[in-house]
Formats: sequence, C-alpha cells, structure tokens
Amino acid sequence: MNAKYEKTLERIFTNPAPADIKWRDIETMLVSLGAGIKEGRGSRITVRLNGRRAVFHRPHPKPDTDKGAVKTLRQFLIDAGIKP
Repeated sequence: MNAKYEKTLERIFTNPAPADIKWRDIETMLVSLGAGIKEGRGSRITVRLNGRRAVFHRPHPKPDTDKGAVKTLRQFLIDAGIKP
C-alpha cells in the first residue's frame, strides 16, 4: 500500500471520525487492500474484503464521506482484519 492509501487508512481510524475524506480515496484504498467492489443500484456498492461483505452508498452530490459512513467503514475494516 502506498503512502497516500496509508494516510487515508489512518484518517479512517482517527477519533472523532472525520467528515472530509473523499470517497474516491476510500475506494482506491480498498482496492489496494485487495477488496472487490461491485456496482449496485443507484449509488450503492458492495465491497468484499477478506471474507467480509458490506454495502455502502457513494456520497453525492458532494464527494466527502460523512462521519457515520466513516464509522461504518472503520468497523468493516476491523472485521476484515485491517488496521493502520
């Protein structure tokens, strides 16, 4: 994982959860970790990583991920065995 993805991962695990992480940075970080991403209806995507599955909604119209989504993503990463 390159330095940019490591920084994104570290930001996901900061408390309180940030509300200004760009969703495209999260998706590229997930792919670099080996996640599979499948497009769903509308803004939904299904992410599979290390035997775990989660459904997320891409934020719109703004590209920033809200705090609730960051917390959900954090728990998904923990469940998948990923920590900074």
